[in-house]
Amino acid sequence: MKVVFLSSNLSTKLSFLNHAVSQRGQLPILTNLLLEAKKGKFYLYATDLEIGIQTNIPANIEEEGRITTPAKNFSELIANLPEEKILLYLDGQNLKISTPKVKAVFQTTPADEFPKLYEEKGEEMAQIQKNIFEKKIGRVVFAASIDISRPNLSGVLLRRKKGEYLAVATDGYRLSLQKNILTGGKEDDEKQDLLIPARLLREAILLKEEEKVLRMFILGKNNQAIFTQGETSVVGRLIEAQYPDYEKIIPQKFEVKAVFQKEDLQNAVKICSVFAKETANVVKLTLQKEKIIVSANSPSVGENTVDVEAKIEGEGNEIAFNARYLAELLANIEEEEMIFEMQGPFNPGVFKIAGDNSFLHLIMPIRVQG
Repeated sequence: MKVVFLSSNLSTKLSFLNHAVSQRGQLPILTNLLLEAKKGKFYLYATDLEIGIQTNIPANIEEEGRITTPAKNFSELIANLPEEKILLYLDGQNLKISTPKVKAVFQTTPADEFPKLYEEKGEEMAQIQKNIFEKKIGRVVFAASIDISRPNLSGVLLRRKKGEYLAVATDGYRLSLQKNILTGGKEDDEKQDLLIPARLLREAILLKEEEKVLRMFILGKNNQAIFTQGETSVVGRLIEAQYPDYEKIIPQKFEVKAVFQKEDLQNAVKICSVFAKETANVVKLTLQKEKIIVSANSPSVGENTVDVEAKIEGEGNEIAFNARYLAELLANIEEEEMIFEMQGPFNPGVFKIAGDNSFLHLIMPIRVQG
């Protein structure tokens, strides 16, 4: 293998590749990057067996070949090199890097020991503008569980029906639902469910290629999902588990509705979190005429209230939530005007975006005394 390329082209790719490098070290090969020179391009691969990332950069390929080398040291060296041409080549079992002023030698491991990310991309299921994907999946993916003992809740359900996808994520305490997230397939398609690891979707959001379209492929025989933007792909295995019947817990009627500015409630939650973190992170929302009173009470610290202007329909009511759940929801919404609907203090509260019927976020209440 003998390759010449610009250091800047590689360093921008390496920071993203390292998201898939194993940090545990249980399998030493997973702490390596696979480097491959072929067909006029320089390819790089990383995987921790949960997700994998593949990318390539323009390069002058003088000799084709493939090898693996420790990701951490290789990435740190490239990041510290000035912007200039780099010569990378194999000399026996050593990987050598040469610039006009720098010479480095890395130990290697044969490429055959590196796991294959995927055999083929499979069927293209859908494509979407990347900025829309970031926005719509960003409203959902944060609600997935991080508890690996509940694999079905650690994924995001993509449900296709009549050529359109909706996305659902829940950790058992909150739920996000976004309709019209992707389009693809025939209008007469029967319902199809794909349970995609939340981590895979988070990495797909972080793709930063110049191409504006993101493509989703499903490789059925290997049960894999692949997201591709430009020259970079992220791949992961679909979750094989039964997803909860989320439709049963979404309230169909409400007793009170509040329309408010997102930033106002976001600031109120931040202020009340100072006291809420001392008492199980509980904040209370009290809906009264023309306002929502956000409050927190800690016997050992004190209490505070913040008034948020709102248009209220229905009788006054109150409900308590985990402040973190409120903060994370509001941080993932770009739109300014939002709606809150509730039935009573012991029923789920539902947040929506004003003028957008495609999204809702449900949070289970906390029972409080007094």
